[in-house]
Amino acid sequence: MATTLTVFSRSRPHGVTARRHQGHRLFVFVLALAAALRVLVMLGYDTAQLYWYDSFTYLDTAVHLRPQGALHPAGYSWFLWVMRPFHSVELIAGVQHVMGLGIGVMIYVLLRRRSLPGWGASLATLPVLFDPSFVRLEHAILSDLQVIFLVVAALLVVMWRERVSTRAAALAGLLLALAGLTRTAAVPLLGLLVLYLLIRRAGRRRIVAAVVAGALPLLAYATWYAQHHGRFALSGSDGVALWARTMTFADCSVIRPPAKEAVLCPNGTVVDAASEYVWAAGASLNRLPGDRFGYNDLARSFALRAIAAQPLDYLGEVVGDTSLAFTWEPVPHPKRVTPMSTFPHGSWTLPEEHSLIGKVRREYDPGIRGMSSVEPWGTILSAYPYPWFLHGTLFGVLLLAGGAGSIGRRRPALLPWTFSMFLLVAPVAALDFDHRYVLPAIPFACVAAALAVHGYRIGDIAPVRRADYRVPV
Repeated sequence: MATTLTVFSRSRPHGVTARRHQGHRLFVFVLALAAALRVLVMLGYDTAQLYWYDSFTYLDTAVHLRPQGALHPAGYSWFLWVMRPFHSVELIAGVQHVMGLGIGVMIYVLLRRRSLPGWGASLATLPVLFDPSFVRLEHAILSDLQVIFLVVAALLVVMWRERVSTRAAALAGLLLALAGLTRTAAVPLLGLLVLYLLIRRAGRRRIVAAVVAGALPLLAYATWYAQHHGRFALSGSDGVALWARTMTFADCSVIRPPAKEAVLCPNGTVVDAASEYVWAAGASLNRLPGDRFGYNDLARSFALRAIAAQPLDYLGEVVGDTSLAFTWEPVPHPKRVTPMSTFPHGSWTLPEEHSLIGKVRREYDPGIRGMSSVEPWGTILSAYPYPWFLHGTLFGVLLLAGGAGSIGRRRPALLPWTFSMFLLVAPVAALDFDHRYVLPAIPFACVAAALAVHGYRIGDIAPVRRADYRVPV
């Protein structure tokens, strides 16, 4: 890390170099505190957090290296496969904590590269480094942290220089493709990157490099998926998810679907969140014979027809659910979920009645168990203060600031702000709002707001010799 930070101190006048070092010292102090917090988390819980059933499907895919038919692409499972020889989900959590620190370092490096002062760049890293929600993601066997890491890395690469190089465009496209293979919601970010390069007039070679480097992994994975599941796709649940989204407003007297789709019309079953329709036993989809995901194509066709027939109703649902991200106090959504901005304290068992848990325990980590707090560290963690409004209401302020910095001639915040808005709205538009789904949007909102407020000048980006940095371009 010290080697990376020295890039900003070379070839500078003595006074500038001294100020740079002062800024780095502040961030090193912040980073040390963040590392101490993660050490405390590792001490405060006796294992990683495993969620039924997402964590176990990721681990099972890592063992068998076969694309799952329904929900998750295999990108995160490839990482778990690399870690498999250690047979320890706790070690995975430790590596992910290091990745979380790496996200903070990349944000800091990018903003210093864009001539922000040390205190300003350090300030922009605070939510990622100290928000319990992010640290808990790092401690969980979930794909979210890997997506954030890959997209932040892509942003760093493509914004490292004012004029994007061909290799930087290709590397950014590859990183975004890997993020899309970790969570399919990230796939359209590749299109946003290409649009950004077009707006910046980056040149045909760079645009082609980004498209090819991003498209090839996606096409290869879709081919692999087709070999196992008979359809050229990245997953088999997008139609079911979008169908669930429409169940909060669909009116079949307006939609007038054909008979084969009419069986998916609302049937009077009411739940308190769109995502609950995927699992609600009484929902029309779940009353059909066989696996719900076997009707994915039919569900997608119905959903698109519903959106086309009721576009304003659909837009209203998306806007209403997205607004839940900005409330001063967290709103449970669905109501069975309690959003938390603290570290939990206690013990959590696994639903051992499910055979997949025993299977993963035998094949991946014999020590898999429910998580428990470890004293006295667990009590210390439970007292850790982090006010919710820094995650909710301030997030809205950051987006407004970043949006202001995305207009005008230079548009310094355009790419990170666009990434942030897409990562916020896309999950709601495709399925539902979830407080966890908001987290990937926050780092990019912080970067966008910092760039917008600073209003950097292109002349501030000093030329850097190839030997002076370690970031690939």
